[in-house]
Amino acid sequence: MFNSLQEKLESAFKGLKGQSRITELNIATTVKEIRRALVDADVNYKIAKEFTDKVKDKAMGEKVINAISPGQLMIKIVKDELTELMGGEEAAFNAKGNPAVILIAGLQGSGKTTFSGKLANYLKTKKGLSPMLVAADIYRPAAMEQLRILGEQIGVDVHIEEENRDAVSIAQNAIKESKSKNKNVVIIDTAGRLAIDEAMMTEVADIRNAVKPQEILFVVDSMTGQDAVNTAKAFNDRLDFTGVVLTKLDGDTRGGAALSIKYTVHKPVKFVSSGEKMETLDVFYPERMAQRILGMGDITTLVEKAQEQFDEEQAKKLEGKIRKNKFDFADFKMQLEQIKKMGNMKDLLGMIPGLGNKIKDLDVNEDSFKGIEAMINSMTPEERNNPDLINGSRRKRIASGSGKDISEVNAFMKQFEQMRDMMKGMNKMGMFGKMMPGMKR
Repeated sequence: MFNSLQEKLESAFKGLKGQSRITELNIATTVKEIRRALVDADVNYKIAKEFTDKVKDKAMGEKVINAISPGQLMIKIVKDELTELMGGEEAAFNAKGNPAVILIAGLQGSGKTTFSGKLANYLKTKKGLSPMLVAADIYRPAAMEQLRILGEQIGVDVHIEEENRDAVSIAQNAIKESKSKNKNVVIIDTAGRLAIDEAMMTEVADIRNAVKPQEILFVVDSMTGQDAVNTAKAFNDRLDFTGVVLTKLDGDTRGGAALSIKYTVHKPVKFVSSGEKMETLDVFYPERMAQRILGMGDITTLVEKAQEQFDEEQAKKLEGKIRKNKFDFADFKMQLEQIKKMGNMKDLLGMIPGLGNKIKDLDVNEDSFKGIEAMINSMTPEERNNPDLINGSRRKRIASGSGKDISEVNAFMKQFEQMRDMMKGMNKMGMFGKMMPGMKR
């Protein structure tokens, strides 16, 4: 995500390294490179120029001129301006009502239906609400089926009327049904088109007028750059939506949509989405995104994701086993499952400060855990709980049962032993009490 922009911004800041102070000359050079990086990221030139003019004005301030570390201060100025450009603070999301109605709009292929499922899952699992999904795309039968499958996957009711060709009445009927079933949120997935047309705009506007939603979210494919911003403007002129959702942030996105959309339509980005997994939906925090764009990481989001999967009772048991050098394969598998639930591994690594560009070419295979899990699943319960039992003949059986070569099993066993030795050493140094969250001494 934003790898190219991140590289170019880092290159722009390099000119300030070794400088004892910020001057008009080195500011001009750096600002020019920043503007070029933004334009290359598909940010409108007018927006890029206005942005860099603000950066230049702030950089020429008295406090900056007298600063010891001009490079770091320039990064901070750019971070603050990027944060402001993308909205400044987290935008509020209104899911209160009887029921609250959320209308989802956007072009076909932008990820509306997948986002609708993710939003329902988010409101159910993280907000404790009882959502209902509504299939109001009367033109694409596959959209109805997709929503039905997503609903089954996350355990959420889906309102579908396959024979009804009136999207407005489908939405109204769904709201009536939601009240009878005590659902407190209704998420309406509307039809999209390959391009903006009058019939599409009229239909979604008619649904809006009929159901009076608390939120109208415009879903945009972040990989389409400035075209996405232009589409958002056209939708906003007609719908006056309340917020934007950026999808496909795990793709080869240049960043233009994320950086420009708030400035252009004066509506906040409320959610960002990546991948197909229902858990991969995040609230949009402008400052955190600015930090990630600048390679500063996003440790706050990483910690939050970890805490979502954190079970205090499990952690206490795990810490006790580590202290007694009893960490086993059953514990290891449990930790793998928690890590997998946190999201895309490459994105998680990118949230660690300083790792952003270092892993840009790293091919992180999301299926790499499957081989490890297959080996652990091929062990007997006794072997999982007591790794020291696993001798040569048992390793052959595990290899056969998991479809792996004996060399792969041997390598995994060696890595596991090295990890246990490392834990033993950390235990002796008293480090686990500091590392395990929520543990009181």
